Amino acid sequence: MKYQSVVKATFLSRPNRFIAMVRVDGKELACHVKNTGRCRELLVPGAAVYLEKGTNPNRKTAYDLIAVEKNGLLNKLFGLVGLGPFDMINTQGAVVLGMVYNYLPFMILPLYSIMTKIDNRTIEAAQDLGANTKNVFTRIVIPMSMPGISTGITMVFVPSVSTFIISRMLGGGGNLLIGDLIDLQFLGNAYNPHLGSAISLVLMVLILLCMSILNQFNSDEDREGMLL
Repeated sequence: MKYQSVVKATFLSRPNRFIAMVRVDGKELACHVKNTGRCRELLVPGAAVYLEKGTNPNRKTAYDLIAVEKNGLLNKLFGLVGLGPFDMINTQGAVVLGMVYNYLPFMILPLYSIMTKIDNRTIEAAQDLGANTKNVFTRIVIPMSMPGISTGITMVFVPSVSTFIISRMLGGGGNLLIGDLIDLQFLGNAYNPHLGSAISLVLMVLILLCMSILNQFNSDEDREGMLL
């Protein structure tokens, strides 16, 4: 689609879903937002936008907002090395990145809590016996950190498997997780609380089954540690 009389402007604010305030040539103007449900994540103050001048002299707004420039922080960093811009919002990659960002601390904290309790004399003893850095890490650090690893997996798995707000905000509703499917059965157009309850029950059983398997591994490791 070709546009006529396109000008570049700076987005300032959005009083409502139909109107956006922009700055064009140093002047603050109101423009009409065509696709009211789109680009909500991209329309942040200071973002570069493109406007098309309207042809009807009687309209209240002289411009239509037709595009938003991909000038986010990551795209700017990629641009420094000659890469991009990349489409990040409303993609599966954005959902995965958001989940990693949100749940990574739940994995790091249990690991940190366990690894700080490892006695340095144990590592020094392994080094004195001829173990290199790789062997120390794989045969000493990782086995002694298994309780923290299993705890971190549990703390990350339980909320991430049922999340729905991350995929909704970063995936644009086009990347559904099981949490989104349950949410749609209760609050969406496909109102079916019976199906939503059934899916929730199956999900809860799967979570409990996975947690019991992890606890079984932890019990075996504890028994082996007592024997040693």
